[in-house]
Amino acid sequence: MSRIDRRFAELKAAERTGLIPFVTAGDPSPDHAVTLMHALVDAGADLIELGVPFSDPMADGPVIQHASERSIAKGIGLAHVLRWVSEFRQRDADTPVVLMGYLNPIEIHGYARFAREAVEAGVDGVLVVDCPLEEAAVLQPLIDAGLQPIRLAAPTTAPERLAQLCEAATGFLYYVSFAGITGAGHLSTGDIAARVAEIRSQAKAPVAVGFGIRDAESAKAIAGFADAVVIGSALVEKLNGASDAADIAERVSAFLSPIRAALDQR
Repeated sequence: MSRIDRRFAELKAAERTGLIPFVTAGDPSPDHAVTLMHALVDAGADLIELGVPFSDPMADGPVIQHASERSIAKGIGLAHVLRWVSEFRQRDADTPVVLMGYLNPIEIHGYARFAREAVEAGVDGVLVVDCPLEEAAVLQPLIDAGLQPIRLAAPTTAPERLAQLCEAATGFLYYVSFAGITGAGHLSTGDIAARVAEIRSQAKAPVAVGFGIRDAESAKAIAGFADAVVIGSALVEKLNGASDAADIAERVSAFLSPIRAALDQR
């Protein structure tokens, strides 16, 4: 059983909703990237979604775009991200890590090489935003190596395509709560609940909901019907400008701890 599958099995057994924070690798400080990952776990993260900096994102809003730009300006690339995951694994062998990004850096690195190095580093899954099902064959070397591709579904996903995504889902299925970019929009929990119920009736994997979740209140609202909540832009925004390890850990705890408590109180 993979780390992702094991973690969701543990959450289900404990009747808890998973908390999946997203951060951009290398932001706010490349020197404290591993410290940030440990701080996320200490504050209640069940899985970590680690963004690979990319210059031309299509799904990210301004907050995450700027975080990616700051990392790239510091020379951060895929090799740094894999090294940080490997360092994280020296202390944490249990928390699943999913890399979120785009095909270009993986293609440049080489699919087979990336797959081998990612597994060796301790990566568990990959969420490749610009790789639709029709092009999924390029990810086969990653699957063969043991990485779980995380699929995306949205409110605009047609029923036939949704059935295909549910059939192909591994690890967890990421449901984008509204049509738009990260950090934008307002949640309509009634619509999301109905859609997630439809997905969960078909999917072989747990369903995590992201986009638009900004605080304990919105996270708790989603927790009533999702297996996990993903929170990214609001956290990245809170971390912007953190100057040292202590500052990073304090900001993470202040932001995530109330969310973790709200999820556990539902």
